[in-house]
Order: sequence, then C-alpha cells, then structure tokens
Amino acid sequence: MRLSTKVVLRTAALAVVASSLGGCSLFGLNFGTAQLSPKECLMRAMYFESNRSSADGMLAVGTVVMNRLNDPRYPKSVCGVVGQKNQFAQGVMTRKMTDSGAVLASQVADQVMNGARHPGVQSAQHFHTAGLRFPYNNMHYVLEAGGNEFYEKY
Repeated sequence: MRLSTKVVLRTAALAVVASSLGGCSLFGLNFGTAQLSPKECLMRAMYFESNRSSADGMLAVGTVVMNRLNDPRYPKSVCGVVGQKNQFAQGVMTRKMTDSGAVLASQVADQVMNGARHPGVQSAQHFHTAGLRFPYNNMHYVLEAGGNEFYEKY
C-alpha cells in the first residue's frame, strides 16, 4: 500500500470515529452538535424535555428554546441554545430518540421552525418538572404543560 493511500484510509477512519462520537470532543473539535441541523436540535430538546407527552408540551419547550434564541444572553443558534451546558436534559444532544415520540417531535419542530409558539409560554425562558413550586420572588409561573412548569424570571 502506498503512503498516500494509508493517509487517506487513516483520515477516513478518523472521520468515521468522529462522526460516531455524537457530542464528544476529539482534539478540541466538537463532533455531533456540528452535524445536527437546527430542527434536529430543537426536536431533541422537545423530545427529552417534554417526556414525549404531548404536542402541547413539546410546543411549550420549543417556544422556550426560541425565546432564548432571541435573547442576547443565550447562544445565537438553536443547537447552541439546546447544547448549552446544564440547561437541558443530560445527554439531550447525544442520546437516541427511540420511540414514536420522535415523529411527533419532528412534526412540532417543523411548526416551531415555521413560527408557531405556545401562547401560554409568553416570554418564559425557563421551566422545571411539574409538581415543584418554588416561592422565589423573581419567578412568575405562566403555564404547566408536558410535565413541566414554565416560568419567567424578573
């Protein structure tokens, strides 16, 4: 085998390994999120955060993602918002979506990408598991949907 053929094969092997890492970093490069489209990142947030419970819950999560996208304090891309450390479910960018909830997430993501928003979310940029209520003065709850409580911070 010629040297140039070995280099090409090694480069191709590295590309295959890198593409399978899904969100891992290799040599300081982040693979996984770079390969996902904005719709795929949005789908993942809605799928994992709404517990695949309903279109209503998914739309509410998608609205939060878009509210953050339009705020200068958050990253400027859907994948940046969804992939931001400690903001969404652990593994949101790498875990597999394995049931029919992925189909619903895809449909709702299309709606959100085309401008649909959950009216009950209003300008909320935060949510947590339903059933928990925190009495902080800087929180205003606006909606419960998809197993989550959505709130605005002052």
